[in-house]
Amino acid sequence: AQTLLPLASTYHLGLVRDEETLDNTCYLNKLPPQLDPDTRVLILDPMLATGGSIMRAMAEVVSRGVDPANVRIESVVAAPPALQKLSAAYPSLTVYTAMIDEGLNDHGYIVPGLGDAGDRAFGT
Repeated sequence: AQTLLPLASTYHLGLVRDEETLDNTCYLNKLPPQLDPDTRVLILDPMLATGGSIMRAMAEVVSRGVDPANVRIESVVAAPPALQKLSAAYPSLTVYTAMIDEGLNDHGYIVPGLGDAGDRAFGT
């Protein structure tokens, strides 16, 4: 992001999903306490499955003052449940995704999907 947008600020929000409950836990939050309402925010999440993590990320950004209309979410693949949650909660939000897959399996994974993004990225 810094190469393409050298004047942009970069913040990190780390979330991990519990495989049993599908709830997320925040293990890293480097967002500032307050952001200007006109701040433009780009959230990158490789996969939008149940919508839990991206809804948490949106809540963190909006609670700091950002207008949801100024947020853009980018993902590689998404499932309908995540997109439905986002559109219901944030009608002015814009989401870009390369592919919308058919749905989720019993474990909350996108089908056909790509597997676990964290496992793929970090070899775990």
